[in-house]
Amino acid sequence: MNREDLQYHINCHAGDVGEYVILPGDPGRCEKIASCFDNPEFVASNREFVTYTGFLEGVKISVTSTGIGGPSAAIAMEELANIGAKKFIRAGTCGGISLNVKAGDIVIASSAVRQDGTSYEYAPAGYPASADFGITLALYEAAKKLNLQPNTHVGVVQAKDSFYGQHCPEGMPVSDELISKWKAYKQLGVLASEMESAALFTVAASRSLKCGAVFSVVWNQEREKAGLGNDCVHDADRAIKCAVEAFRLIIKQDKGLIKL
Repeated sequence: MNREDLQYHINCHAGDVGEYVILPGDPGRCEKIASCFDNPEFVASNREFVTYTGFLEGVKISVTSTGIGGPSAAIAMEELANIGAKKFIRAGTCGGISLNVKAGDIVIASSAVRQDGTSYEYAPAGYPASADFGITLALYEAAKKLNLQPNTHVGVVQAKDSFYGQHCPEGMPVSDELISKWKAYKQLGVLASEMESAALFTVAASRSLKCGAVFSVVWNQEREKAGLGNDCVHDADRAIKCAVEAFRLIIKQDKGLIKL
């Protein structure tokens, strides 16, 4: 595909998006995220992919939804990169695994367990799905600036393909494998579970892009099992604000105005 042609899935042309892109899963969050930009404009909507573009610190920035899971997230990143996007932040929700991670907390992914299928179309087993350090640092600094500490966690997340494989593993034909892996993740200190980061980090590495990820914690099933406090918080606002502020810092750094 010619890089200046209309991108098949996201329905965007070169010039429609900025070098900086926020990637929520839910298309319904795009307009809200775009409202954090200056002069936001609707660009396109096709399937799960909704795109708005505006400005932040005088620089073009976009938001594109990816839908649920690695395959559609990889499509979005591939096509956005085809038309000029270079730096990405996945902003969404997750479920806690570590008992220290509570509903309403923020999780910044330093890397992801590759319990998906998409990343294996890009890199062999054994290759680590890692976030870009610079973007991860910017997300951490943004969380501090927004007073989201001490409820911000940085570390490994699990990225899986099956939501119900996590929540109803006993009914799956491969239940022993699922339950065994989950037990291992808990013992290894994996913070949370979500569905896109492994694919995004691996696609980014394969195309020399930069990608980070930040999540608002909805719930923690392990705290529930342990009889600990476990409210349910259906709100991605903190992750969204953290992503926007992180890009504000990154843009200022790219302009040579600050140093992170």
